[in-house]
Amino acid sequence: MTRFTKWMTGVAILALSISTAVTAAPKVTKEDISKTEDPYLLMELFGAAFDTIKSEYVEETDNKKLIETAINGMLSSLDPHSGFMDAESYAEMETQTKGEFGGLGLEVSSDNGLVRIMSPIDDTPAYKANLQTGDYITHIDGLSVIGLSLNDAVKKMRGKPNTKITLTISRKNQDPFDVVLTRAIIKIQPVKYEAKGDIGYIRIVTFSETTTEMVEKAVKELYQKIGKDKIKGFVLDVRNNPGGLLDQAVGVCDLFMESGEIVSTRSRIPEDTMRFSATKGDVANGLPLVVLINEGSASASEIVSGALQDHHRALVVGLKSFGKGSVQTIKQIPGFGGIRMTTARYYTPSGKSIQAKGITPDIVIPRAKIEELPVITGFGEENLPQAISSEVGKKASETDKIKSTKVGASLRQNGNDDKSEDEKTDYQLDRAIDILHAVALTQAKN
Repeated sequence: MTRFTKWMTGVAILALSISTAVTAAPKVTKEDISKTEDPYLLMELFGAAFDTIKSEYVEETDNKKLIETAINGMLSSLDPHSGFMDAESYAEMETQTKGEFGGLGLEVSSDNGLVRIMSPIDDTPAYKANLQTGDYITHIDGLSVIGLSLNDAVKKMRGKPNTKITLTISRKNQDPFDVVLTRAIIKIQPVKYEAKGDIGYIRIVTFSETTTEMVEKAVKELYQKIGKDKIKGFVLDVRNNPGGLLDQAVGVCDLFMESGEIVSTRSRIPEDTMRFSATKGDVANGLPLVVLINEGSASASEIVSGALQDHHRALVVGLKSFGKGSVQTIKQIPGFGGIRMTTARYYTPSGKSIQAKGITPDIVIPRAKIEELPVITGFGEENLPQAISSEVGKKASETDKIKSTKVGASLRQNGNDDKSEDEKTDYQLDRAIDILHAVALTQAKN
């Protein structure tokens, strides 16, 4: 037998053994494929669908758009906060975290095919138009949002400054109505503050890159303005604050806490649990705090209110928060954009999950306004038969009787916060300040 013949015999034996091995393997049926969880076999389904669209759809299709839409559909089916961002959307997201972007000033999420408003941002077109947390956007310039991805809906709402857009709004207990807005460059001032008598008021609009730094500056300047010996405490207002950067939420808590856990993030892999703790030093020097929240307070706002509440560092007042306690990780795909995906949940220091539960305030304060109502007259002492006068020896005269043309004040709950009436009256903030005064007084007595 020649060397060549031996080599060919070896190949034949090897081929036979491979053939035997393949023949011996169980046959994969169509039924098996339909039930499989093997991603590589399921990719055949994706490939078949893609090929069918490319060859038989009524019009020519764009490969890039098809793939991006498929990826977005895959992610958005997981939860309302996961999704694909193309290169343009990714760049806009980076700009937004720096506190300046174009549009209407809305934080939105996807909900059953509609666009749900999570929060209008202060001093933006959406805020001035009185759009509210919980409103649904059903149409954009007359076009239904059903069938649009959240990214596509957001793109339609963005545009050149000073151009108009019409949103159709569905609000609980009201008929749908249209709102015409004018787009603007949205410049977010993440922190605003002012002295409210002997109380320092700090409004945190969003948690962007400079929030912690600006809150610290606000505390120090309010101390100086009100006076170290006069200031009674601080109100941190995070109403309608949709959240932002995790490190900034941790930073704000750290400003007011001496020690202890602030928040933990837990994924499905126990080893990936992350815990964030406070470092020594309280910029408020132990003065009482009140955190003001509502149903538009989400994510980072809930981290702050939950941590300060659990450590009894602040009283949380207002309305139950939004309940967005999930962590989104953004992974850039160079040249294409990025993927936003939920990777963990937030837990308060006491171990409570924020997700879908929110933060329950220590004291519930409804949105309300002061409404003037007529005084009820004719039921006083002077109206009783033979009532004596306020002066000795005289009968009550008509001039002694109350002829009130004034009106009294009555509290009426108002879910709409109608800004057209008295924008300066903020019932929730007024009550928060009252509570803070009470806490400060109690501390002073002790």
